[in-house]
Amino acid sequence: MRILLSNDDGYLAPGIRALYKALKELEAVKELVMIAPDRNRSAASNSLTLVDPLRIHAHEDQIFSVNGTPTDCVHLGINGAIAYKADMVISGVNEGANMGDDVLYSGTVAAATEGRFLGKPSIAVSLCGNQHFATAAQILVHLLDDLHMQDLDKNTIININVPDLPLSQIKGIKVTRLGKRHASEPVVKAVDPRGGQMFWIGPAGSAADAGEGTDFHAVEAGYVSVTPLQIDLTHYAMLEKMNSWVATK
Repeated sequence: MRILLSNDDGYLAPGIRALYKALKELEAVKELVMIAPDRNRSAASNSLTLVDPLRIHAHEDQIFSVNGTPTDCVHLGINGAIAYKADMVISGVNEGANMGDDVLYSGTVAAATEGRFLGKPSIAVSLCGNQHFATAAQILVHLLDDLHMQDLDKNTIININVPDLPLSQIKGIKVTRLGKRHASEPVVKAVDPRGGQMFWIGPAGSAADAGEGTDFHAVEAGYVSVTPLQIDLTHYAMLEKMNSWVATK
């Protein structure tokens, strides 16, 4: 495998460094290149930088940083900014969960999404905390072992969430659907030193749909959650109703 590794926490983040180390030690990985943002770009979603130039800075051992978003990083890595032909894209390990509605905002998932848009099998992996990054890295390596032999739909993005536990305490792996969160908490108001008003985005809402079968339920019970994602946002159940409505206009 030739892997393009990215994230949204930045190229120096402990999660991507742990995964980079684990993948470098994997015999099946023929070549590994990391291209990640030069700083934290969490919640950047699928944004591309179109009005400013992007610059790539080379660091040690096939590690590059970009002054852009996670999507920018993967786009550059696959579309010719460097001399590299990736077989697949892996994004993570993210610091914090990407479950339920999180996937709409997540830069981690967005990096994997861009890989899928550009024709590469793609995986996003997140740690539901900030301690046991090595656990998430080892889970990913374990899943990669026979992934190439699985008959997965080519439009699938695999979204993995790992409990923040030592590897020995992980109970297993469950295939899940996305749960849902309550609405986010209110914005946090503050005042700057000059008396001007400013705001922080409030914390994400707690789990609303967290029943059995969801990613929330699996992680809470100590299991790794593996959720297949697709990008088609069409609300197919509404097509007939919308056609009937439009026909009356």
